Amino acid sequence: MGQSGITMIKLEKVTKIYPPDVYGLKDVSLQIEAGEFVSIVGQSGTGKTTLAKMLIAEERPTSGRIEIGGWDITRLKERDVSELRRQIGVVFQDYKLLPTKTVWENVAFALEVASVPTKRIHDVVPQVLKIVGLAEKDKRFPTQLSGGEAQRVVIARALVHRPKILLADEPTGNLDALNAREIIDLLLKINNFGTTVVLVTHDREVVNGLHRRVVTLAAGQVAADHSHGKYLI
Repeated sequence: MGQSGITMIKLEKVTKIYPPDVYGLKDVSLQIEAGEFVSIVGQSGTGKTTLAKMLIAEERPTSGRIEIGGWDITRLKERDVSELRRQIGVVFQDYKLLPTKTVWENVAFALEVASVPTKRIHDVVPQVLKIVGLAEKDKRFPTQLSGGEAQRVVIARALVHRPKILLADEPTGNLDALNAREIIDLLLKINNFGTTVVLVTHDREVVNGLHRRVVTLAAGQVAADHSHGKYLI
């Protein structure tokens, strides 16, 4: 259960059909409380990425309803999408760091594009770099980082707006077991701050080591939902 009993994410009978008639998701209902750490698992093509993209309004449902923090985002207007994405920090497997900018500048850039005042940027960037353990490497460029360090920069960048939700889609996909463990430990640390964490993954070891809630998708539907689950499929 979440810390506050507040529903942070709610899907009601959400269906996504890709033309001509391929189901990405089929009649999915799901509720995630504020402060929860939930793994969304399943084999490739089961709807995990479709679900992740819907939470940030990159994909829209064919039918059904999606609420984030009580805000109905089902038919979100384009001008409101950036506001939604400030509430949801997103970490993808593909780092997409800017190669000509330092670690500090990569993180600051996420604030600059949102027109955050310079003084606040100089306050926030060191804070998030400290959280992810990269305060000493703020002047390095992406090419000088390990895969695990690069993923930490992405997580720092996702935290700059103090999001209510952190959505991590296959964050350990390119990492070895040790780096993967460190990234998961960092996600748990962020979750302990009260941030709701949604981990989308097919990494069996990671999921089974968490002992947290696991939602299993199969053929675009919720096949299982266990509060202290394992990767079953």
